Amino acid sequence: MTDKEFKAIIDELWDKFWSSGISNPISVVEQMTYLIFFKMFESQEDLKDKKAKHFGKTRKSFFEDRENLRWSNFKQLSADEMLKTYREKVFPLLGEINPALKDSVCLITKPSLLDTAVQTLDKMDFSDGNDRKGDIYEYMLKKISTAGDNGQFRTPRHIIEMMVKLVQPAPQDKICDPACGTGGFLCGAYRYILEQGTSDDFKEISPIFGDMLSDEDRKNIDDNVFFGNEFDPNMYKIGLMNMILHNIKPKNIKLQDSLSKDADEKDKYTLVLANPPFSGSLDENDVSDKLTSIVKTKKTELLFMAKFMRMLDIGGRAAVIIPTGVLSTDSKAHKTLREKLIEQNRLDAVISMPSGVFKPYAGVATAVLIFTKGEPTKSTWFYEMENDGYTLDDKRNEIEENDIPDIIEKYKTKAESNKSFNVSIEDLREKEYNLLPSRYKKIEYTPPTFEHTPLEYVQILLDSERKSIELLESLKEKLGGKLNV
Repeated sequence: MTDKEFKAIIDELWDKFWSSGISNPISVVEQMTYLIFFKMFESQEDLKDKKAKHFGKTRKSFFEDRENLRWSNFKQLSADEMLKTYREKVFPLLGEINPALKDSVCLITKPSLLDTAVQTLDKMDFSDGNDRKGDIYEYMLKKISTAGDNGQFRTPRHIIEMMVKLVQPAPQDKICDPACGTGGFLCGAYRYILEQGTSDDFKEISPIFGDMLSDEDRKNIDDNVFFGNEFDPNMYKIGLMNMILHNIKPKNIKLQDSLSKDADEKDKYTLVLANPPFSGSLDENDVSDKLTSIVKTKKTELLFMAKFMRMLDIGGRAAVIIPTGVLSTDSKAHKTLREKLIEQNRLDAVISMPSGVFKPYAGVATAVLIFTKGEPTKSTWFYEMENDGYTLDDKRNEIEENDIPDIIEKYKTKAESNKSFNVSIEDLREKEYNLLPSRYKKIEYTPPTFEHTPLEYVQILLDSERKSIELLESLKEKLGGKLNV
């Protein structure tokens, strides 16, 4: 199924919900997600059966003694019977399948709407090896009109994937996004871990859900790997749903303001991935004094940077997105923050990104900072990204020009090129810790090349002058006179 086809299906279903009285975009996403999760669950159970058989084990299927609740059987019910079964039997099971769904509320009251939704979603194929559920969720989130409010906007998936590949999360990591929003970074880290732990032979059984993680790693991932906070109740809810669709148990995701006194965390995580709000309301009285002791400011982007440095364990690493103002603003707070970032941490990389990366939500210029806690910086690698694989206008159409593969490859060795270079700690100190790439980029002088000797150029000029005189003389004669040259 092409992107255009699946988007058309989602648009069709969205209109059906709207015309049936469910007009709140958040509610539409929520109700559609329940159905997608229900549809996917049968495939997940079938995969677990295949996995058990592959390893010569036996398991009791979730659908044992309730085969009528399989999607393949459920979709064949009449509209009235389908709604009755969905509300009375399927919804109570959501909390049993995942505790985060125990308080779910079914807003679908019309049998015709449920039947249409089921038949429409049944057209979706989740077995083609692509992350179609992720594509669906991304597209639904784009339709939420509140995106971009209060300094929030979703991080494009290809930017998340780039950052994840640069820091290479592992099953042993404790990964946190203290401004997790829709859960994109945590889902991206999970996909990377799963991909690294999946053998080629098992990928043949299932290209999407197959994983060869040990039972110990699987339990560790469920209990101890993914953490996050989100202060917006709506974003928190759809973030939970997104993680559930990606088979992550969101047991450590909290509805909480990460900058508040109640959310203080120190030396706790081995990896932070985040794109925190760059603006928005801030309750000064509730901000943790542990953060303002690092940098005295009201700016959320600086407070979040202080949060990242404080919450990381020694040796922990971070890949975070910040507005370019953090790199170069001359205020005391900005300078203090940059000095501590560089002197108390190892600033591994500054990757500047073009301002169109976050369009159509925002046109702000941003950069990715990658740093490791616990040792001072000796040298920092800079890369000036010019293209991310998409046009930098509101349409964001795919193009061939893409610096991301080059960034990932060159980061391994901190290689230099016309877009990348290294800056020593001495140079950073000399420039008062300014991190704007243009302050350090070396402009190489290329001497001009000449095709002729100076004498030959003089002769060329003389020949040109003679031709001009000849032309003027000819013109004068035609006008009845002679030139006195």
